[in-house]
Amino acid sequence: MKKLFALIAVFGMLFMGASIFAQDETTDSPVTEDTTQVAEEVVAEVIPTTPEPVKAEEEGGLAVLHTTLKTKFIEGGAGFMGAVLLTLIFGLALSFERVIYLNLASTNTDKLLTAVEDALNEGGVEAAKEICRNTRGPVASIFYQGLDRVDEGIDVVEKSVVSYGSVQMGLLEKNLSWIGLFIAIAPMLGFMGTVIGMIKAFDTIQVEGDISPTIVAGGIKIALITTVTGLLVAIILQIFYNYLISQIDNIVNKMEDASISLVDILVKQNLKK
Repeated sequence: MKKLFALIAVFGMLFMGASIFAQDETTDSPVTEDTTQVAEEVVAEVIPTTPEPVKAEEEGGLAVLHTTLKTKFIEGGAGFMGAVLLTLIFGLALSFERVIYLNLASTNTDKLLTAVEDALNEGGVEAAKEICRNTRGPVASIFYQGLDRVDEGIDVVEKSVVSYGSVQMGLLEKNLSWIGLFIAIAPMLGFMGTVIGMIKAFDTIQVEGDISPTIVAGGIKIALITTVTGLLVAIILQIFYNYLISQIDNIVNKMEDASISLVDILVKQNLKK
């Protein structure tokens, strides 16, 4: 299931990237300039000037934004801009996969603890283990590992809970290192594109033999586009990264609190016996 979500996210991001790479093909109208002008005058006489609907304005704004993004992408150079875009695509794909996984890993620990305690009182350890098997999330898995070693003593149960908690924490933090790598790489690629763009600008100055502001400004503008894009990608991925970290911390705190509560419940059960 996790791989399926990851594939869906990757294909979605690749589709978005392909739409940015694509260029709109415009065709000239066969109507001559004079005919077009006459037609516009006739339409102006027949139909009074009215404000455009809000929906048309929104669609026009989106079209302008799309065209602007494609123009800047082409000006920045397909090589480095494509590399920066790939870091955004893969970083978002991994981020979406982690968001889905962490949401599925969230569990109502209070409800689970109550159900396990009731099962222990009514049906014993096997009934409690069955509840843990039928509940998703790392907390239920930790409970199952602890209940599976009840016969070996409370000390063994506690060690098992701590050890398996570390395993579950590793699963929660999976792929975060890759997201951090993309956060670091994106601005680096942008700066590299800027440096190479500046080198090309100076090469142009050397060839022309003139330090005209027009020549320098054009090269610098194109070079800085890659830097801006890289920084934007890093900012977007950093927001997702911090959100994932906060979610993991929240789940880990619940895991630790629930594990202590489980050990207390098992101690009470042994005292009753």
